[in-house]
Amino acid sequence: MTTTDKDYYAILGVDEKAGGEEIKKAYRRLAKRYHPDANRNDPKAADRFKEVGEANAVLSDPAKRKKYDRMRKLGAFGFSGARGGSRSSPATSPPSGGFSFEDLGGLGGFSDIFSSIFDRGDKQQTSKPKGPRKGRNVEYNVEIEFMTAATGGKVSLSVPITEECATCRGSGGAAGAEWKPCGECGGSGSVSFGQGGFAVKRPCPACVGRGRKASRPCESCRGAGEVHQSRKIQLAVPAGVETGSKVRLTGQGERGEKGGAPGDLVITFKVKPHKLFRREGLDVHAKVAVNMARAILGSKISVDTISGKRVVLRVPPGTQSGTRFRIRGQGVRGKGRTGDQFVEVVVKMPDSLTVEQEDRIKQFAASAGMKW
Repeated sequence: MTTTDKDYYAILGVDEKAGGEEIKKAYRRLAKRYHPDANRNDPKAADRFKEVGEANAVLSDPAKRKKYDRMRKLGAFGFSGARGGSRSSPATSPPSGGFSFEDLGGLGGFSDIFSSIFDRGDKQQTSKPKGPRKGRNVEYNVEIEFMTAATGGKVSLSVPITEECATCRGSGGAAGAEWKPCGECGGSGSVSFGQGGFAVKRPCPACVGRGRKASRPCESCRGAGEVHQSRKIQLAVPAGVETGSKVRLTGQGERGEKGGAPGDLVITFKVKPHKLFRREGLDVHAKVAVNMARAILGSKISVDTISGKRVVLRVPPGTQSGTRFRIRGQGVRGKGRTGDQFVEVVVKMPDSLTVEQEDRIKQFAASAGMKW
């Protein structure tokens, strides 16, 4: 199945009218299910993972989804619009009185539309440059611990990469193989499909748009011209990163074509919540439970900080629940300064009292002029 034949709604298992949140949930569920790291013994999982990512890239982008739906409605993908279309040879012209996608003035050529929708670049074009080309950038999301984000550290990543096969340099043919024009497309690299009154020109699935086929396929990529693999990376996390922060690793993306420079790897962080701390910019917030006696009489309490040190905090007599105290310089370091830590006191009341304890509290309340 070529990319143009894929029903992205079916791949993600969502309805055509699915909202962005539903698409996001479906993608996350399937990406987790087919991630190469979780399916090391299933070589097809990597292809499925890539297919799911491709579907999400189109349907989660309003502009790409609009173009995709428009082409889908016109029957350009073989599962919508007029049914029962037949396949024709490369030389077949549109039916009499019909038109081709190149005639859609508002849309431009079909290959240009398709390239803009799927961001396939010139990889599927028969007229792509023969010289070196820089590899594509790879974007990867990584979830890190709260403390790692706040104070910095290192994390180990296994990033799935799809790149040009190094053995055959993307040609798909084995060393010394003979090349002949593709018999399916006649060497043009594209085929035409008649579809209820118009014709659609698409890259030939037999030669993947190359226009020629090797007598022996490359053993490394099995003729695909690209390989799927996981790259192990030890990533240094700068102190102070937040959810949405990005780090660019130059030259760690996909391998360039024809000796071109590799692309970059762009890491986007997602910070896990902490059971004690939460952040607001460079400031750290925490809650500390104090019993009723300490709150009434005043006390000193020991407070945890993100640096690992415990700071002694003085709670004055009569402190109310919800009172906040500032510990300067105990926040996150970043942007040329260090934030503070704010500690909110939560007065903890006893779950139950004995008769004797109730009497003593009543006596105390009476002496303090309190009513109940």
